[in-house]
Amino acid sequence: MSIKVLVVDDSALVRSLLAEIIRNTPDMVLVGAAPDAYVARDMVNEFAPDVITLDIEMPRMDGLSFLEKLMGARPTPVVMISTLAEEGAEATLRALELGAVDYIPKPKLGVSSGIREYADLIVEKLRAAASVKVKPLVKSNRTVIAGTEKIPLTSKLMGTEKIIAIGASTGGTEAIKDLLVQLPAAVPGIVMTQHMPPGFTRTYAERLNRLTRLHVVEAKGGERILPGHAFLAPGGFHMLVERSGADYILKLSEGEPVHRHRPAVDVMMQSAAVAGGKNVLGILLTGMGKDGAKGMLDIRNSGGYTFAQDEASCVVYGMPKEAVLCGAVDETVELDKMGAALLEKIKAMGNGNHL
Repeated sequence: MSIKVLVVDDSALVRSLLAEIIRNTPDMVLVGAAPDAYVARDMVNEFAPDVITLDIEMPRMDGLSFLEKLMGARPTPVVMISTLAEEGAEATLRALELGAVDYIPKPKLGVSSGIREYADLIVEKLRAAASVKVKPLVKSNRTVIAGTEKIPLTSKLMGTEKIIAIGASTGGTEAIKDLLVQLPAAVPGIVMTQHMPPGFTRTYAERLNRLTRLHVVEAKGGERILPGHAFLAPGGFHMLVERSGADYILKLSEGEPVHRHRPAVDVMMQSAAVAGGKNVLGILLTGMGKDGAKGMLDIRNSGGYTFAQDEASCVVYGMPKEAVLCGAVDETVELDKMGAALLEKIKAMGNGNHL
């Protein structure tokens, strides 16, 4: 059965380009192309699309307002069309929080050639989104008072010997947030790779820093990995963990993409396994593809311990599934219980300090 796609964008050019891509995909059918949210609303009711592409900036009603209403009344998988500007990044993160499955970066220049270059990625994202069972939008009861709970730079509460390495892709922005808010300030240093383009990761790191007890920053390279701190790989760069005497240091690389991604989870996790061995805890969260499976296996083979998010709580059970299939996972845990499972394992491993 063909995947029914509805395109919602105020740009006639973008609507035409996306329609061309969808029509050229054998397992998809374009059911409509709406220039604004009101036309889209009628098309949703008439055609019941399997997936919607949604622009953020539109006349009469912006994409975020439409998305919130859609997820409350008729939950449907949505892939956002977002600019690569800082404002676009903030709005896109809000869209993911409201229930959007994924996003497609809209090129600032050369829209026609840019979107055609993205054709394979667009089709892949639409297929993945169409398979997602979205839930009605509900307000989260979890609140975190950050700021005053953040631990000082020199804290030794959880030691500097352990490293937590987290990888995610589709659905990962919310999954990483949901995991980090479960953690106390005094946890081992965290390194994170979420598949994101340049321009998005700094905004995302700032958001995590506001919402959690941890010091969360976009990595610049050269930082020491310290307790209570979480470092996010910047878009366009692989992030690696290296040993420098008694310390773990971050390094950035513009090496070739891995699994079509830079940053890639495998690069980060494989370097962490080499640098930290048995002191590394790997966590692979929701995402499509297989990035992270090899890195998780390296961590496990080096004596570290690995967790994968369970299928039921994943937006897309792709990356965790690949890790399970290759024998890279010690423990499969639902997202809401991941923090407790992680802390219990850290306690069992014992603390160590290099400070």
